[in-house]
Amino acid sequence: MAKIYEEPVNSGGLHNVLATGTTVTGTVLAESDFRIDGRVEGEINCKGKIVIGPKGSVKGNIETVNAEVFGNVEGTIRVRERLILKSSAELKGDIFIQTLEIEPGAKLNGSCTMSSGREAPVEPVPPVGQKPGGAPLQK
Repeated sequence: MAKIYEEPVNSGGLHNVLATGTTVTGTVLAESDFRIDGRVEGEINCKGKIVIGPKGSVKGNIETVNAEVFGNVEGTIRVRERLILKSSAELKGDIFIQTLEIEPGAKLNGSCTMSSGREAPVEPVPPVGQKPGGAPLQK
């Protein structure tokens, strides 16, 4: 069973934490901030900020409001506001963002699409096994 729990933060809010040594496979839906120090294999949809710690990793697509990456991500990332790639970050995949900060040493292998926030939103990444628009993939 995964060790996901909520812990209070100084701002008075709650955030979710995935501890080191824990792997979650599947879709993760988070209503508040989410820190990942373990491994996620699947989709993540977060209505707050995602922080992927130095030993954290995600293999799958991410959709969130803000993100800060110290660890590894392989997949498409859609961030409505700001994505920060720290010097230890390794990202393989496409990013769709409004604001991007990259520290020296961070690795980004993929394409980057930036919007001003006034443009029409980018079509969301379809769930695994589906085409855009909801049609199932044919095998």
